[in-house]
Amino acid sequence: MPKPRTVRAFSAGGVVYRQVPAPPPPATHSEGTTVPQQPDPSTAEIVLVGRAWDNFWVLPKGTPHQGESTEEVALREVSEETGIRARIVGELGSIHYWFSRHGLRYSKEVFYYLMEAIGGDVSLHDHEYDDARWFPMSEAPARLAYANEAEIAQRAATLIHERLTRNATE
Repeated sequence: MPKPRTVRAFSAGGVVYRQVPAPPPPATHSEGTTVPQQPDPSTAEIVLVGRAWDNFWVLPKGTPHQGESTEEVALREVSEETGIRARIVGELGSIHYWFSRHGLRYSKEVFYYLMEAIGGDVSLHDHEYDDARWFPMSEAPARLAYANEAEIAQRAATLIHERLTRNATE
């Protein structure tokens, strides 16, 4: 039996985050005056796409159009699949995996960026997936269907925490 032909495939996407303001806890001096609170970096959310009815969630990603840079692919695909406009704030690296389709064996690489939401709305997502939703950063990695994407989300969580902590102290 002949060995299936191997095709190399590439996609790019992103982990898009936003910080959700948390209600400040009541903190008072003994005299009853309120003490200002620092922003809480743990209030970040990331957007995932998938099928809510099946509890199937993935990171947004897609394939390049002719002449697009990796950054352009990632920004376009995130916008199309999530309805969110974002800006790239860092690199998260790539994942690799294999799959077969129509008698071909694919070796796929997906490169991910860390992105900050700057506009849009998840209700504006395209129809490639049934749903696009914001999830608390603390639970998003566990929601992802694939372990390699969960690792990317964990890497993003560390960088998001660092960014938000740094911004809170500046």
